[in-house]
Amino acid sequence: MSERTTLPGHTETEKLQPTKDTVFFRDGVRRIDFVLSYVDDKDGEKKQERRREFEANLEKAGLELETEDKSDSKDQKTYFLKIHAPWDVLATYADVLKIKVPFKASDIPHGRDVPLEWLSHPFRLPEHIMHPQPDYFTYPFDKGKTDFFLINDKDTFFPPSTRNRIVYYILARCPYYKNGRQDKDKTGIKRLLSNGTYTAAFPLHDCRYWKRARNAECESERFNLYTHWARFLCFYKEQPLNLIRKYYGEKIGIYFAWLGFYTEMLFFAAVMGFICFTYGVLSYDDNISSKEICDANIGGKIVMCPLCDKKCSFWKLNSTCLSSWQSHLFDNEGTVFFAIFMGIWVTLFLEFWKRRQARLEYEWDLVDFEEAQQQLQIRPEFEIRCTNRRLNKITQEMEPFLPVTSKCARFCLSGATVLFWISLILACIIGVIAYRLAVYAAFASIIKDPMRKIQVVGRFITPQLATSATASCINFVIIMILNFFYERVAVWITDMEIPKTHLEYENRLTMKMFLFQFVNYYSSCFYVAFFKGKFVGFPGKYSYMFGKWSKLRNEECDPGGCLIELTTQLVIVMAGKQLWGNIQEALLPLMRNWWSSRKGRHHPENHYSRWEQDHVLQNFSQLGLFYEYLEMVIQFGFITLFVASFPLAPLLALFNNILEIRVDAWKFTTQFRRPVASKARNIGAWQEILNAVAILSVVTNAFIMAFTSDMIPRMVYLYAYGKGASMRGYVNNSLSVYNISQIPFRHMPEEQDNWFDNSTSTCRYRDYRYPPGHYREYTHTMQFWHILAAKMAFIIIMEHVVFVVKFFVAWMIPDVPSDVKARFKRERYLIQEYLHNYEVERLKLQLSASFITEPLSEASSVPDKHEVLSECL
Repeated sequence: MSERTTLPGHTETEKLQPTKDTVFFRDGVRRIDFVLSYVDDKDGEKKQERRREFEANLEKAGLELETEDKSDSKDQKTYFLKIHAPWDVLATYADVLKIKVPFKASDIPHGRDVPLEWLSHPFRLPEHIMHPQPDYFTYPFDKGKTDFFLINDKDTFFPPSTRNRIVYYILARCPYYKNGRQDKDKTGIKRLLSNGTYTAAFPLHDCRYWKRARNAECESERFNLYTHWARFLCFYKEQPLNLIRKYYGEKIGIYFAWLGFYTEMLFFAAVMGFICFTYGVLSYDDNISSKEICDANIGGKIVMCPLCDKKCSFWKLNSTCLSSWQSHLFDNEGTVFFAIFMGIWVTLFLEFWKRRQARLEYEWDLVDFEEAQQQLQIRPEFEIRCTNRRLNKITQEMEPFLPVTSKCARFCLSGATVLFWISLILACIIGVIAYRLAVYAAFASIIKDPMRKIQVVGRFITPQLATSATASCINFVIIMILNFFYERVAVWITDMEIPKTHLEYENRLTMKMFLFQFVNYYSSCFYVAFFKGKFVGFPGKYSYMFGKWSKLRNEECDPGGCLIELTTQLVIVMAGKQLWGNIQEALLPLMRNWWSSRKGRHHPENHYSRWEQDHVLQNFSQLGLFYEYLEMVIQFGFITLFVASFPLAPLLALFNNILEIRVDAWKFTTQFRRPVASKARNIGAWQEILNAVAILSVVTNAFIMAFTSDMIPRMVYLYAYGKGASMRGYVNNSLSVYNISQIPFRHMPEEQDNWFDNSTSTCRYRDYRYPPGHYREYTHTMQFWHILAAKMAFIIIMEHVVFVVKFFVAWMIPDVPSDVKARFKRERYLIQEYLHNYEVERLKLQLSASFITEPLSEASSVPDKHEVLSECL
């Protein structure tokens, strides 16, 4: 290292290191692979003892440490312990973890000429960003065969993401008890962080996100990610997935690959949904049913029965004119086509994602990862808390295990806790339904009361719409509150189960959280779609929620159907969740970033070190990606399970996801400390959840079209009961007649409206029943059974058609592309061939060396050995 001149007033440290914004030790050679921070506090002696033992054990493990005194930190309180892993440590643990490293440049061509490729140029990123490193053949590292691998420089052979993964593996298993004591619970950095011995543990970003690193040896990958990926103006560009994987690890790379692919596929669903919505707008004037409802000579003369007891009065059908027009926007012939299209779209999405995932598995060396690494991912918490040991029949080594009795007890408690919280959700939903029933009468009396000065509002808002909107908002608030508490409960009960591996831990937490979120977010939509208006009864014999004593009469649907209310519920919950999520993810961090930037960003870099800059950032928890996946999968449920009620849902999701990708990228590059790199070959349990939601979506959309929409009754009337294949007269046909004199007094309105006179002896209600005076009065007509049969037939036909197409498409599209299969087999063959040749030449060298006895001859054979090995490779 060359000598540097010292300016007057500068310290010896600054002489060696003119800027603190570096990722190297003071010597400028050894790279900082991890940083631990701590402060002195009241319990200082005990924590100091723990740190002393822990750091001594780290040095025994071969790590090199360097401490920054608190006097050098900006707050004058925080100590920073910098950790460097030398070559021997990296090589040893790379061998243990079976990390794949390059041994030969790949000779398999990748790119294929794509027709009209020039059209995609505006969406592409520079080649050095998309492919930051050459393609190699890789093989699990073997410390005894270092000359087999392409090691040009030991300092840069393992990339920073691999280095910090290895160091974290050591930190998570390093004890901090004294020699001679066996306190197994006193192990690992996680426990030291939880008890306050250290305040933070993180690998360093390689530079500031808005400026390249001064040191040419720093890759400045963070700057490249921010410039080409995290800025919103890049929303139309492709994502640099290889650079994301190189910097953050495969697990985060897979998430952004999935999110990007999901967003691309949403484009097709959004276009089709917009076309269906446009059809509803353009066919606005052809809607005969709405015209009849709004006609003063038809809808204006039809007197409807009260929708609630006492508070609700008789009303005229044309008062629902606007809501019937609104219903037509979403409840039309195009909706059936769109529901079938979405059933096929979701299959194509899942099948094409499998192919995309298989390609990434090959390109990122993840094909054999899960099988080989399962046991190496044992959680330190499992090793610490499971004191029992048993012999592994495969490895013939003693390993920790959880007794069956303890496991059963923990699962029972866990299951009971989940059931309790799901029951709590259902209780809240029942409470919201009771609110809907109780408040409907109030809205009916307020909106329709001519003495109140809200007639302008009353013209546009029906009591049903007002009740549905307010109930949806209340339900959304309840959802957010329950989510806040249950997230903490789910983590607690999953920790209590003591899963063995990280993969098992994430899968268990995933299933618990999704089950809860499924009930929490979708239960209100299921109520409106499949229960509201289905168990009403008829005038004189209404059904009540908790019996007649409760006076909470079951809700009826609007004459235009319940679909518009389902649309309202879906829009409020889905849009509200996305808006709240974006506020949490973007606006709050922006405000925090603005405030912290005023305090710290503009400090000269030689006074504000790289580790201090990263220390003030937010910690990216182990479950950080879990919540990102959960948010997207819940959205996926909204756009598939209930999409028949709102064709614009995929369009809303598309706009949200375009923003989501850049917001997540911005958070990772600017707001979070650099996460510890970790591997994953797929999206884990979320894949099975997506498959289950896809299958369920076919059933729910078929039932929505059959029982929530008015499509089937209209079709039956058009082809079986209408005159001249016309929809004229449908409204009158769909309403049954009831004799007002037969309505019990407890159901009659308290006050009669001025327009209601004694000449009106009957009222109408939404059902298919025989009129008064018929020998089967108030029982279901034959048309009711025809419609029910048509609904059941439609469900069976739609489900079978969609499922047949789904399974046919899944069968036609292989999970692994043929070119990936061929390249994988070619690579396997070449690896075996090169490894065989290497071993043969190595054996020849050993045999020839055994006949040489003179030291001079041995010395002269060393270059020959390397020459032979290089020729072999």
